[in-house]
Amino acid sequence: MRVLSGIQPSGRLHIGNYFGAMRQHLQLQAENEGFYFIADYHALTSGPKPDDLRQHRLAVAMDYLALGLDTNKTVFWCQSDVPEVTELSWILSCITPMGLLQRCVGYKDKIAQGLSANHGLFAYPVLQAADILIFNSNLVPVGADQKQHIEVTRDIAEYFNNTYGEVFVIPKEHIIASVAVVPGLDGRKMSKSYDNTIEIFEPEASVKKKVMRIVTDSTPVEGAKDPDKCNVFALLKLVASQDEIKEWDAKYRNGGTGYGQAKKKLAELLIEYFRPFRQKRAELEQNLDYVRDVLAQGAEKAKAVARETLAKARKAVGLD
Repeated sequence: MRVLSGIQPSGRLHIGNYFGAMRQHLQLQAENEGFYFIADYHALTSGPKPDDLRQHRLAVAMDYLALGLDTNKTVFWCQSDVPEVTELSWILSCITPMGLLQRCVGYKDKIAQGLSANHGLFAYPVLQAADILIFNSNLVPVGADQKQHIEVTRDIAEYFNNTYGEVFVIPKEHIIASVAVVPGLDGRKMSKSYDNTIEIFEPEASVKKKVMRIVTDSTPVEGAKDPDKCNVFALLKLVASQDEIKEWDAKYRNGGTGYGQAKKKLAELLIEYFRPFRQKRAELEQNLDYVRDVLAQGAEKAKAVARETLAKARKAVGLD
């Protein structure tokens, strides 16, 4: 089964990216054909500085490779290195109803967060549909909050197939339900937009400082605490063993343990969890030519598939 997903190079990746999506991507590659890309076209909707975008693309590539992406099992490339996707995006735009895009909550959410209202942001779902459909994707892993994006892709594919004949595979979403939304330092969803993140490969001293800043309530040390309402405990559950989770659950409910102690344990476990990947990440930083070669080779493999699908779409609409 072909699994496709993309991630924007809009900044240094954080543990919310990892536990919310990346870890599942890496697990899915074991038994599926992975098609994973760095969504740099999509990143343009937020107006990044050119030098930042260049740096972030390489950083995302190194992060994935360091965390275990297997290039023997997975095709890995930069979105902009496969321009066929933008041509398909235009073709799909011409059969996509305006009402379908106007109902998308993602655009409204981004505007509410302060992004400028540009056409790219509004038409984002069409480019996303092209990303998915051009590679004949069977499964698209997403969080529950992104389910609408896949539904829009399915609608667009069905509009096209009903109008011009069966060209596109209708993808299925794979809802990542095993991990809740990862809270940030302030309790909101961890996001670069909120500046409340802990980066995956952040220096260890910085990880400790950030963890100690996590917002908690004012329950005193001796008081009983509700682990289900604590941001620190929510993060602990991501990196602690089952026995440790049970132990800390009891400590919370029995009282006598302060949030500071839980934060120190969390920092220790986070650093330990990502330590095995740090050496690989450091090696990749010293061998950027290898990283670029991986992306170039992945782009060639992706293009081979994209060209075939685009040719079918062009023929269907009369552009052959």
